[in-house]
Amino acid sequence: YSIEKNLEAIEKTTKDFDTDSIFATMVRIPQMYKVLGAKNFVMGGDGFLQHPEVTSLNENDYDDLIKDPFKTICDKALPQIYNEFGKEGFEGKSAFAKGMFTFYSVMDQLDKGYLKIAEKYKISGHWDHYQDGMFILGDEKKDKEVFALRPMTCPFQYYCYKNTQHSYRDLPIRYGETSTLFRNEDSGEMHGLTRVRQFTISEGHLVIRPDQAEEELQSCLNLANYVLKTLGLQEDVTYRLSKWDPNNREKYLGDEAYWEKTQDALRQILKNDNLPFTEADGEAAFYGPKIDIQAKNVYGKEDTMITIQLDCAIAENFDMYYIDQNGDKIRPYIIHRTSLGCYERTLAWLIEKYAGKFPTWLCAEQVRVLPISDKYLDYAEKVRKELAANGVDVTVDGRSEKIGYKIREARMDKLPYMLVVGANEEEQGLVSVRSRFAGNEGQKPLAEFIDQICKEIRTKEIRQELPEEEKNK
Repeated sequence: YSIEKNLEAIEKTTKDFDTDSIFATMVRIPQMYKVLGAKNFVMGGDGFLQHPEVTSLNENDYDDLIKDPFKTICDKALPQIYNEFGKEGFEGKSAFAKGMFTFYSVMDQLDKGYLKIAEKYKISGHWDHYQDGMFILGDEKKDKEVFALRPMTCPFQYYCYKNTQHSYRDLPIRYGETSTLFRNEDSGEMHGLTRVRQFTISEGHLVIRPDQAEEELQSCLNLANYVLKTLGLQEDVTYRLSKWDPNNREKYLGDEAYWEKTQDALRQILKNDNLPFTEADGEAAFYGPKIDIQAKNVYGKEDTMITIQLDCAIAENFDMYYIDQNGDKIRPYIIHRTSLGCYERTLAWLIEKYAGKFPTWLCAEQVRVLPISDKYLDYAEKVRKELAANGVDVTVDGRSEKIGYKIREARMDKLPYMLVVGANEEEQGLVSVRSRFAGNEGQKPLAEFIDQICKEIRTKEIRQELPEEEKNK
């Protein structure tokens, strides 16, 4: 039969996946074994893997390939490729081979956790308590291995901790990650950027001694409030202590004493900052209570923007420990926290709050230079270059349009600043400043304007916009 024809069939089975992704590579491996057979796959299925001296696989390995392709290729083929060629040896090789190298490197770092990802979530408890919210690939009753798209980063950061033995002097150890996660949200819950099935989150896990809990929880709350203040959102949020539901105990780890202790710890942190907060039963994570920082969207629906969670249970599941001053193994506590939260949800929140009129430091285009005619394009370009050299996002509107039309367009685009330049500005090194905040601010030396806007960006100032009747007074 034709290898090319069968490879075409494989492409159709995986057409929904990014062909350059590791995930697509994982899907294609068993497909290739099934369609081509083990021998044809290794010897002729790919321009790189057709060389038997590279993989060092022999006739005796073919049965293993058919029975358990993932294990065989990881244990026998890929280590040989990795050791023989190294990273540099993959230059110029096929995309498939490069994907395989990356695939092996990832598994090498995670102790093959990528292939056995379901096992990690069984250990953590997510498999039992959160499976409905996960994208599962495979059936436990029929398949030898079951996969899941990563719904949270927790287990992977725990394994980073477990990679090295730690003393009580090493703690706290703080892990942070910007990660892409997948949650199988109900279709009725989907809403714009606010609730999506694939999202990016700034997530951290702090491994601490019990005596460090109060200080580290306070630091997490301080970080969250700093982010809110920087974004100008501090007045738009409420605080909630999310507790377990004592009437639904099978949903949670730990006993009543555990939950009372951890809930009291978070309650005290909120009281220390004199923050008004509500308490809600049944809103905790299955492993511990949370401080949830909530905000309402334009439709009045409340969403969690930032969360801080105290977990004193999961370390037992993963056999995490540190050595105390007496040489004993002690279980640490874990704080799960976000700072910016889910990027998509936070972006939706900012868009709704500012209606597109973002603070200058958040704008993709901070300044637009508007020459009054083509004669002043050179000076407009000079202004642009000086601003760009100072880190300002700036463009030039060099179209042959009337200046009034250019100004109206810039206002419709809700830009923070417009700089009008003509003969007088070019002769004296000036710019005529029009801002979204105060209207016509008059002529200024270019250097003065650069100092002003750079300070505004550097300090992340949120400049207030005057009412229309007060502008230009």
